Amino acid sequence: MRNNVLAYLLTILVLGSGILLTIRAGQRLRATATPPPVSSSLPLPDTSAAPQTEGGLAHAAHALGGNLREPLSLLLVQFILIVLLARLFGAVATRFGQPAVIGEMLAGMVLGPSLFGALSPGAFAFVFPANSLGALRMLSQVGIILFMFVVGMELDVKHLRGQANTAVMVSHVSIVFPYFLGVLCSYFIFQSFAPAGVSFISFALFMGIAMSITAFPVLARIIEERGLAGTALGSTAITCAAVDDVTAWSILAFVVAIVKAGGMAASVLTIVLALLFVAAMFFVVKPLLNRWFPGETRAAAPTRGVIVGILILVFSGALFTEVIGIHALFGAFLAGIAMPANPQFRSHLKERLENFSSALLLPLFFAFTGLRTQIGLLDDGASWGLAIVLVLVATLGKLGGSMASARWTGMDWHDSFALGALMNTRGLVELIVLNIGLDLGILSARVFTLMVIMALVTTCMTGPLLSLGNLLRRKNPALALCP
Repeated sequence: MRNNVLAYLLTILVLGSGILLTIRAGQRLRATATPPPVSSSLPLPDTSAAPQTEGGLAHAAHALGGNLREPLSLLLVQFILIVLLARLFGAVATRFGQPAVIGEMLAGMVLGPSLFGALSPGAFAFVFPANSLGALRMLSQVGIILFMFVVGMELDVKHLRGQANTAVMVSHVSIVFPYFLGVLCSYFIFQSFAPAGVSFISFALFMGIAMSITAFPVLARIIEERGLAGTALGSTAITCAAVDDVTAWSILAFVVAIVKAGGMAASVLTIVLALLFVAAMFFVVKPLLNRWFPGETRAAAPTRGVIVGILILVFSGALFTEVIGIHALFGAFLAGIAMPANPQFRSHLKERLENFSSALLLPLFFAFTGLRTQIGLLDDGASWGLAIVLVLVATLGKLGGSMASARWTGMDWHDSFALGALMNTRGLVELIVLNIGLDLGILSARVFTLMVIMALVTTCMTGPLLSLGNLLRRKNPALALCP
């Protein structure tokens, strides 16, 4: 135990010093080269010269075409196309042993300028005109807010208490090590890839957090699909991912506060308000909810009035954190954590909200992300080389850091490798973080595309890596017995 504490403190001190030294050295850099902006959508064809024939089929057809271009009609067309394609690609992904979220992410990219826009520019411009993307974005944000609320509800605080030694060691090393590698990478790519006018500290801090994310919901589903739920490995992975999630989102809130405020000093008010909000959710809202819905209560599903009240709480929390300068998702995430411990209540509420948000609203977010992902920007060997480097660095940081720290805490090599593979899962949560970076202007369109590729590849790796670990376990069972 004493050795673990000393190793933990030494690791955090060394990697933290590396991050600070890299940031200090990089503050002298200035971004000079910026890729030319590329629109995520093509302009609508000019229809001002359309024939105005009076009466007849031509006039009726022209009227129908005009109705189809109305904002509501376009939104409905987009909605139908996105949901159908997401379901199709999700089903195909599951057939190949991948989480459905992988297929849904790919469906979003297929609908974007990288494929649909390249193969059929006219049809793409008609379905996704630039002036229609605002409504799509707002609906997708509502879906993400509900998704983060469900993620918060899925966190089980009991896991955090039961395996604190392994959880804290593994999760924090698996954040700090990839964070250090992300900051170090940003030092070398900042001048060539960062948007003009962005400070190195903003770019470096954000690249660090983008490298450090673990997708808790995707990881939980993989554990369930693999039959690991309830096993020592599965419980440890869930615990580590839960600690990782809370820590990473707290760091992200801090980074966003600094970026929006324009500096450390100006962000003090935002950070103080955020801490007050956290305290209110944990020490006021959560006890009240536990009193209203005690754990021993086994009532039926929450009533419509209760659900409306919970939604008001979720959106109020999201509004508060958005207004103070963090992000709406942080408020929704905390609202989920603050939900009463009653498992029946959480299960019913999750079922009600997740079915709606996951099936209908989340595909809109994937499509919106796909519209912003422009593979065509990676038009040279250097860009694709950097994509490979980012995947390797992200895997080394997350899988390598988790594996080494898990082995240090006493897990055998096989379980340590499996835990590292699970923690390397990024999925949807990574896309959320990347979209925040693009919205804030910290990431350029090219870096955004590179990081989306990294998120897809590292998530796709999880299943094959777990299978590889099982194969190695069968071939070398002696490694599992190593002290």
